[in-house]
Amino acid sequence: MWFVRLARIMRTASFGLAVIYALLFAVSVLILGIIVYWTVQTSLDRQMLTRLDAEIDLLQQEFRSEGLQELLKEVRERTNYFPSLEYLVLDADGHRLVGDLPAIPPGVGWSDVSIPPDARARGGRKFRVRSVILGDGVRLVVGDDLAPMQDIQIAFLEALGWALLAFLLLSLSGGLLISRRFLQHVDTITHTAEAIIGGDFQSRVPLRGTNDNFDRLSHTLNRMLDRIQELMDSLSQVSNDIAHALRTPLGRLRQKLERARASAEVNSTCEEAIDAAVVETKTILDTFSALLRIAQIEAATRSAGFREIDLSKLFETVTEAYTTAAEDQGKAITARITPSIRSWGDKDLLTEMLANLLDNAITHTPPGAHIEVSLVNGGLHAVASVADDGPGVPQAERERIFRRFYRLGRSMRTPGNGLGLSLVAAVAELHGVQLSADDNGPGLRMTMIFDAPQ
Repeated sequence: MWFVRLARIMRTASFGLAVIYALLFAVSVLILGIIVYWTVQTSLDRQMLTRLDAEIDLLQQEFRSEGLQELLKEVRERTNYFPSLEYLVLDADGHRLVGDLPAIPPGVGWSDVSIPPDARARGGRKFRVRSVILGDGVRLVVGDDLAPMQDIQIAFLEALGWALLAFLLLSLSGGLLISRRFLQHVDTITHTAEAIIGGDFQSRVPLRGTNDNFDRLSHTLNRMLDRIQELMDSLSQVSNDIAHALRTPLGRLRQKLERARASAEVNSTCEEAIDAAVVETKTILDTFSALLRIAQIEAATRSAGFREIDLSKLFETVTEAYTTAAEDQGKAITARITPSIRSWGDKDLLTEMLANLLDNAITHTPPGAHIEVSLVNGGLHAVASVADDGPGVPQAERERIFRRFYRLGRSMRTPGNGLGLSLVAAVAELHGVQLSADDNGPGLRMTMIFDAPQ
């Protein structure tokens, strides 16, 4: 879903850095805008004050040189010539002599006066005025309309706001695009790693040919994977060569021992020694066979042969095959298997996995023990288990029993090479089966969770 991918992109480090950068830049622009706003406002105020001072000085000069009547005449002319300015001349009693400024400032000096909304055609405006006393109580007032300056201030603030909004949107969009590209590279590397984990050791990170940082990183990762592959191949080859090389002479040794045992010249003492040697030779051969088998499974060489199988039938067949062997040792096996549960995998390997679990339960439980095999449909999963009421495994040892050649102290008295559960773990890993060893109270319960039964 698109919103899931968007959430992934927004959680990337690159998007977080883009957001931080955008916020820092926005704060910087906001501070700069405040400084510019204050500078522009100060400059406009200074220009307005300078203009009003010039008007006052000119009219004062006119009053001193020409008198009151000429001043009134000049004010009328300037009212028509400068519509943005407002003039007002009052006599000593406060009566209007000329001018149409509706509001009379309270005193001399600088002040701001507002015209009410219903006051003539110019209602709702605000003026900055300067009032002076000319002589004989005559009072001169000159004001300038603040609306143009306020319009500039509002326009500047709106432009600043839109600019910040546009920058944030562009920054977030750019962050999303950059993060999406970054995430694509990460996903490519992740998919390659998952393919290798799944057994495709030949998988490599594709190169785009741009020779950028990601391409160089991909090239380095591929070189590392090639080197690891070489080391793994060498180690696997050495292990296989050793196993194969030793199996041949050991097989010949076993044949010679069996022929020697069959010889009529062998007395009973020698025959017992030869029998013991044959058993030990077989144990060694079985160990090498198990090691080769585990190596083959861990290499995932059989995953291409997976197909749909009847898991219920497989469990029934293997359980039935081991029931007689358990009864011969005074132990009982019961099955609780839900029919028609299907899964995907290699039938032979899964049979071997279940057989090893049953063999392990039979071998390491005392006479009279009870073993239960179950397979139930858990909805999205099929849950299987092999449980016994034997001595069990201490909690601290449960993770170790899947290691190669690992055996509990009491298990040293029973036959085996410590590879059975290692093979079980390898098959489970190949099939994506969740395998766990749990307490059965008393005894041990081996639980297997198969994905997506059909």
